[in-house]
Amino acid sequence: MYTIKHLFHINKSRDYVFAAISTIEGLSRWWTKTTSGDTSAGGLIQFLFGPQIGFQMKVLESTPGTLVKWECIIGPPDWIGNVLTFQLDENDNKTRVRFSHDGWKEANDLYSAVTFTWGRYLESLRQCCETGKGEQFAY
Repeated sequence: MYTIKHLFHINKSRDYVFAAISTIEGLSRWWTKTTSGDTSAGGLIQFLFGPQIGFQMKVLESTPGTLVKWECIIGPPDWIGNVLTFQLDENDNKTRVRFSHDGWKEANDLYSAVTFTWGRYLESLRQCCETGKGEQFAY
């Protein structure tokens, strides 16, 4: 199995960053505007990227200020069963984010493209938290 990993810092509190990754309003400000669902543990969140591309994530865990973990249950075949994790802690008076997207069966072209795209959206998360304006997907 292969894992996409990113580690970066956001100059905002853990509670602020946690709200950005654990609420519908927060997620829609940096990933895709078309986000809906239930972000509590056991809930389902839908993310749409146009009329034919979408994901549904089951919330496996949501621990305030510390951890958000999802399992992809609807999406492209390479994503099904993958687990996405956001771990938060404090480092140098900033929030350190450890992101992983685990469960890739092969490091194929889609894996490479998604690795790059996650970097873009995670920078959108940072900008959203630090400046109030992310670069989320909108159609």
